[in-house]
Amino acid sequence: MLKLLLKKQLTEIFRNYFYDPKKNRVRSRAGTIGYILLFVILMVGILGGMFTALCLTLCAPLSAAGMDWLYFALMGLLAILLGTFGSVFNTFSSLYLARDNDLMLSLPVPVNALMASRLLTVYLMGVMYSIVVILPAVVVYWITVAASAGAIFGCLLLMLLISVFILTLSCALGWVVAKISLKLKNKSFITVIASLAFFGGYYFFYFKAQALIRDLLANAAGYAAKIKGTAYPLYLFGKVGIGDGAAMLIVSAVVFALFAVVWVLISRSFLKIATSSGKTEKRVYKEKTTKPKSISGALLRKEFRRFLSSPVYMLNCGLGTLLLPIAGAALVWKGGTIISVLNGVFGARAGCTPLILCAIICVLASMNDMATPSVSLEGKTFWLAQSLPVTPWQVLRAKLTMQLLLTGAPVLICFVCLPLIYPYTTPEMLVTVFVLLSYVLFSALFDLFLGLKTANLTWTNETTPIKQSVGAVFAMLSGFAYTILLCVGFMLLGGWKLGFTGYMALFGGVTLALCALLRLWLRKKGCNRFASL
Repeated sequence: MLKLLLKKQLTEIFRNYFYDPKKNRVRSRAGTIGYILLFVILMVGILGGMFTALCLTLCAPLSAAGMDWLYFALMGLLAILLGTFGSVFNTFSSLYLARDNDLMLSLPVPVNALMASRLLTVYLMGVMYSIVVILPAVVVYWITVAASAGAIFGCLLLMLLISVFILTLSCALGWVVAKISLKLKNKSFITVIASLAFFGGYYFFYFKAQALIRDLLANAAGYAAKIKGTAYPLYLFGKVGIGDGAAMLIVSAVVFALFAVVWVLISRSFLKIATSSGKTEKRVYKEKTTKPKSISGALLRKEFRRFLSSPVYMLNCGLGTLLLPIAGAALVWKGGTIISVLNGVFGARAGCTPLILCAIICVLASMNDMATPSVSLEGKTFWLAQSLPVTPWQVLRAKLTMQLLLTGAPVLICFVCLPLIYPYTTPEMLVTVFVLLSYVLFSALFDLFLGLKTANLTWTNETTPIKQSVGAVFAMLSGFAYTILLCVGFMLLGGWKLGFTGYMALFGGVTLALCALLRLWLRKKGCNRFASL
């Protein structure tokens, strides 16, 4: 029974490797092998390679200074961090609030077996993520320092303890996430905020990594003394890796005791959380008059509600809305440095610096492509849009308007910051905002064009039209192509001869002409295609 349940859990997690949701059929053997190889390359080759390089940097210097334990403590903490992040959301979705809870609990399946299979799934996911950190650390230590019997046993025990501690921590954090999610009404924004916080923290530490490593190696003795004094458990944790007997006994006892406590707590709360339906708000009926809304307003509200209800949709298609105001604030804060760098590189030719600033805003605006998947996201309810007493153009115009509003306003906010850091003349400001708004209109029309051309209404997971469609890829690439053409035309193809104002006016005019052609296609062929989907 346990083996069958575990196979079911793992099949659900890696379902996309064996099943094509877009074509609604099993993948070919070659396709499955290709996906698995790609996953191995990403996990072992890229991620494992990054941590192997880090281990090679830290191992020899710390070992030579007699601080082998600090090496294992640092790499162990990284393994715990990555393993917990990789499995905590799986804990939340598969252990506590799985979609098949009602079905599985109605079957003659022991609750302990169901819980154990889900715990094993969480454990294996934690091992998969943590092993790409701790295994390179262990192998590098054996090769660089020593591979004695004590070191081998200590490293193997450390890997086991890390995996069990990750399971314990993931279950505890997953329980917290599950309890909070049952109290929340709007989970989409919480998911988006958490994801953005993680990405922000990741890139912050990524760019600070070299400085942190240099500081660690230069002041290793001082950090080691502080850890021994104020974080003694971390010191014992690192001593496990070098085979210290007392440390191995103490840390093992603590880790397994914590897991036992979590197991007891999960056993007592599993059924309660698994059968919870979430928070329901009690409302008192109050009679009121509903104001009629226009067709355009109702359709636009429908598009916004779909966008705001999906974290995947917001993160993948609306990131520019957030980044544009942040970029404007960054320009005001570090504008002097940015302008001096651009003038130093492109200052020999007039107009290059304001052109680059405009191109940067266009690149950020290109991260908004919500119009591309908006057609496919109608999915199985597409017949509703076709059955309503509205024209296809009214439906398509609502999709266009949403992208225009979510992109145009942030672009203007970012543009307002430009005169604060660069001495624009009035004509230069006018042609810059002309090009920016022309691009916003062009990107919305072109994204909708791609959405109609690559429409897929048979998806089973919304990530398919949002992230995995050909239209989404072309929408992203088109923004980069536009900005590259803007810069190349001015710097390499003689556009500078027209001057900045003349070139930007010409480029904006060409962009508006393309917008007119795209709108004409959407009004005629686009509407017909939408009606016949």
